Amino acid sequence: MSQQQGLGPRKAALYLLDQVTGNGKLLPELIGDGALQHLPPEDRARAQRLATQTLRSLARADRLLARFVERTPPLSVRNVLRLCTVELAGGEAAHGVVNAGVELVARNKRTASMKGLVNAVLRKVAADLPAGWDKLAVPRLPGWLRNPLKDGYGPEVVAAMERAHFAGAPLDLTAKGDAAALAETLGGTVLPTGTLRLPEAGQVSALPGYEAGEWWVQDAAAAIPVKVLSPKAGEKILDLCAAPGGKTMQIAAAGADATAVDSSDQRMKKVAENLARVKLKATCIVSDAFAFEVSGFDAILLDAPCSATGTIRRHPDLPYAKDGSEFAALISQQSAMIDHALSLLKPGGRLVFCTCSLLPDEGEVQVEEAVARHPGLTVEAEALSIDGVDPAWRTEEGGLRLRPDYWLDQGGMDGFYVAQLRKPA
Repeated sequence: MSQQQGLGPRKAALYLLDQVTGNGKLLPELIGDGALQHLPPEDRARAQRLATQTLRSLARADRLLARFVERTPPLSVRNVLRLCTVELAGGEAAHGVVNAGVELVARNKRTASMKGLVNAVLRKVAADLPAGWDKLAVPRLPGWLRNPLKDGYGPEVVAAMERAHFAGAPLDLTAKGDAAALAETLGGTVLPTGTLRLPEAGQVSALPGYEAGEWWVQDAAAAIPVKVLSPKAGEKILDLCAAPGGKTMQIAAAGADATAVDSSDQRMKKVAENLARVKLKATCIVSDAFAFEVSGFDAILLDAPCSATGTIRRHPDLPYAKDGSEFAALISQQSAMIDHALSLLKPGGRLVFCTCSLLPDEGEVQVEEAVARHPGLTVEAEALSIDGVDPAWRTEEGGLRLRPDYWLDQGGMDGFYVAQLRKPA
């Protein structure tokens, strides 16, 4: 690949880094708003991968760069150095990476005068790698998140989570049909819970079976809530807060009468596109969750808005774009959503509540308090008896706690909390 050919993805990755570290933006928002649309698919995948890898290794890159930079440069220059350092640590050819870093700085009038600095620093970094990289500590979570997690799990578990975050995430797929046959086609492995795992993501849309709708992307942990719900053919099931639609597709694939509700028109369009690609049907409704008042559902899946702290191995931008200030509002919203969802269930119906959070206040505590608020509401721990789920993952109140450090030797999983509640008849 020539320097010019490789500059487009690097320039796009730099833009993403600047927006996350400088403006507190999240990568999914930036990409959803079209930040990479000007690139061909393979370059979009590379730009996203470069940004994600750099964010995952940001603290380690900063420690290494501190050896060679006396004064902290402007953020954009700093991000060029970080991006190139992570590329060099990954084994990219030093000549091409250094030249690309200099070119990125030179093309910006505000930073062009620093191209000499960038050239000198990156040459020193290249000489220090890869040995110097491997000796650096695993990046820690920021204090606003690390401290409450230490309170909930202890320092050793948090350190294991951080190792999982740094290792990153493989590509997980939910097969519409036979997962074992699909694994043979794609060269992946089937996890104990039935999810298909591929070691490298690459360009997802170029994988066999994508156009034919044979599978959809879904982390192994994210696929478990619907397995707990265990939808049956003909059941009337609501997926509240449905986007991006992986759980809706699971429900529809089971033959249930699925209704998907989400407040975002743009996100719901994506859900509809995903359903069409995999040739599954669901009723898609754009509505605020609290404004949706259709009742009489046999079962409801509530994947409530949360801190998303369980997804850092896949979304390393989160620690840099958030600060924990939204925790209280989210926790209050989750409680209200549980109450509202229960009102939409028919008597005797079941509600699966889940969040992609590692914080007990967004999981275990929510269920304990819901049971206290609603006489006759019960937690059905027996619903957790599904293939591949370790009984050790169960929690005292009857839910399921999934953590990034579980299955670490197989690539880990997202952090999730899942519980099934039964409304009194």
